[in-house]
Amino acid sequence: MSALALDAETLYADLLTQVRAFLTQPDWVGAQLVGIWSGGAWLAERFQRDLGRAGAPGLISSRLHRDDFNARGLSSGTGATQLRESIDGSPILLIDDVLWTGRTTRAVLNELFDYGRPARVALAVLVDRKGRELPVHAELAAARISLPAAQRLHLKKDGDTLVLDVESA
Repeated sequence: MSALALDAETLYADLLTQVRAFLTQPDWVGAQLVGIWSGGAWLAERFQRDLGRAGAPGLISSRLHRDDFNARGLSSGTGATQLRESIDGSPILLIDDVLWTGRTTRAVLNELFDYGRPARVALAVLVDRKGRELPVHAELAAARISLPAAQRLHLKKDGDTLVLDVESA
């Protein structure tokens, strides 16, 4: 464990405030929330509830479009994409726990466009850890930090509580 302390619940509260304000902008009213499996899915479910939205958010998987598919294959622990309604012409707010290289986001965008053509797409993340390999940007982030490549951030659930761990690879 690193000396870096990240309180996931405090970060969640900050990101919720940002998302709530973002969704009031004219181009984003009525946007669908879509969580990226798995940490982003947990966040999207809480946002859906805390924003008072009916139903469940969409969930999206990167597994079929990853550039390391040959090495990783189909992970049995990864959920399948489940979009609740058509995305054609709808604004989509993708939600993830950690943005690092941008490769998962790129894969998710490919998956999303397999289901239709949204009006626009933005990304909200709990932590933007910098170190991008692709031109991907989080519109909303509760924290923007730098970590050595040998460290990993993992969002975990402890009941209803979110916990961020910093681990060495």
